[in-house]
Amino acid sequence: MSFILQPWPILLAALCRLLSHPQQQIIAFQTAQIEALPEKVDGKRVLLDHVQRCQLVMNGHAIGRKALRALNTIATPDTILHRHRELVAKKWEHSDR
Repeated sequence: MSFILQPWPILLAALCRLLSHPQQQIIAFQTAQIEALPEKVDGKRVLLDHVQRCQLVMNGHAIGRKALRALNTIATPDTILHRHRELVAKKWEHSDR
């Protein structure tokens, strides 16, 4: 009995991985929001610390504006992406040199 490597199972596995990646990013974003909310709800406004805000911003940027508009988020998609631009600008700011 000879074993011949069939390309179809490998191709199918790779395709499934590509299709599930955006869903995993959305799940990571929603999980970060859910973990942050119970600790920080103080009346109507949700106050997040720097680490929680960075997690939401990075996960939100990975998802993209179109998907963020379809989700129920604690901040508007424009705010999330604006904060991401601020973090990137702060990373590359070399005013101390």
